[in-house]
Amino acid sequence: MIDVVVFFFLLGVFARLVGSDLRLPEALYETLSIYLLLAIGLKGGIELSKQPLVALVPQVLVCMALGFAIPFLLYPLGRALKLVQADAASLAAHYGSVSVVTFAVATAALTRQGIAYESHAALWVAVMEAPGIVAGILLARMGRGGATNWRGLAHDVAFGKSVLLLLGGLVIGAVAGVEGTKPIQAVFIDPFKGVLALFLLELGLVAGGRLGEVRRFGPAVLVIGLGAPPLLALAGAATGLALGLSTGGVALLATLAASASYIAAPTAMRIAVPEANAALSITAALGISFPFNIVIGIPIYIELAKRWTA
Repeated sequence: MIDVVVFFFLLGVFARLVGSDLRLPEALYETLSIYLLLAIGLKGGIELSKQPLVALVPQVLVCMALGFAIPFLLYPLGRALKLVQADAASLAAHYGSVSVVTFAVATAALTRQGIAYESHAALWVAVMEAPGIVAGILLARMGRGGATNWRGLAHDVAFGKSVLLLLGGLVIGAVAGVEGTKPIQAVFIDPFKGVLALFLLELGLVAGGRLGEVRRFGPAVLVIGLGAPPLLALAGAATGLALGLSTGGVALLATLAASASYIAAPTAMRIAVPEANAALSITAALGISFPFNIVIGIPIYIELAKRWTA
């Protein structure tokens, strides 16, 4: 059965399609996104405090390598679909990076099914944000001139909202530990799923508004938006198996590989590759792949992980 939070997303899509005047205040949207990023980081950090960090180095390096490799897998597909170099590279970068909200929905689904997963999985999200973006920029720069302000870009990527809040939450949780974070659990841990439901309602409204743009961009956006997630999920699941992850861990890494960024990547690519069509990438990532992943993809990725780890 679909997790209850997904129904809030579908409600948002429905509201937009029928022309409802339902809207969430922009300030509330920003507040909810900050909350979710901090809460995910905190939960991961609390678990990090219970184990030696050195043991996690191989996982971190492999996850970073996976994020860096994904754009190089998708870029040829974009070019084969007649996308110009900048658009193919930008789109590939969005899929090389990850969606924090997709990860949150996957963890909620695993928890509801009673499937255990690595408690430090939030660390994978944090380290997979940037490598795919860097790879996408390299692809956009191949074979043509033009300098990139890598120092400025590194600052924007490393200290952008999503990465800063995730890593900040991880560090706070890891330093404070279980006892130190008890006073704030009633704010950041217990209400998490309810806040996620509200955020998905807003994303449903946004995604519903993007559906009309699919016709504008033609079949390329559909092929990548619907075809890339399952293929990338296979790569993520295979990587999880190679790392010896649990069933839940394999499902989460498959989900992260299948997801596409619509927060960090659009900002970074707008700075580094301004000639790319931002609307194309966001339509594919948020308008097509995000709904596909949370409604159809995540249950498939979980079932795949069950079968591969049986």
